[in-house]
Amino acid sequence: MKEEVYQFSYKIFDSFQELDDDDRALLKTAQDAVSTSYAPYSEFNVGAAAKLANGEIVKGSNQENVSFPAGICAEGVVLAVAASLFPKVPIKTLAISYTTSKSLSDHPIAPCGICRQSLQEFREKTGSPVRLLMGGLHGKVIVVDDASLLLPFSFKF
Repeated sequence: MKEEVYQFSYKIFDSFQELDDDDRALLKTAQDAVSTSYAPYSEFNVGAAAKLANGEIVKGSNQENVSFPAGICAEGVVLAVAASLFPKVPIKTLAISYTTSKSLSDHPIAPCGICRQSLQEFREKTGSPVRLLMGGLHGKVIVVDDASLLLPFSFKF
């Protein structure tokens, strides 16, 4: 038998004010994208914004559907927009934010499992890591240098 250990490091900022100007602006764009969310069923509104390697910024929000699970996460919207408008251009940084009526938006959220798999495949397709900024409207912000670190056993065939 062989035992292995998987671990990674990440940064925690006490607030978005501690981020550099580019990261702060990108997280603000994700926070603004929350307002375009359509989430009447979960009341969990998510916005995402990505800065691409060519300098372009794309954004999106989650879109639910009464015919569950026909909705799409904010991260999936951003990946689709980026891939459609700028094929093969890597995403350098993806910011994620949210609001909900069920709790304060004062802590980071991470992508769901489907989004983690999608981020992993986007990384493989473009050959470039996707850096993540995760934060609510207030409070701490987590920065992960490569989204693939969140899914060490991604699905492959």
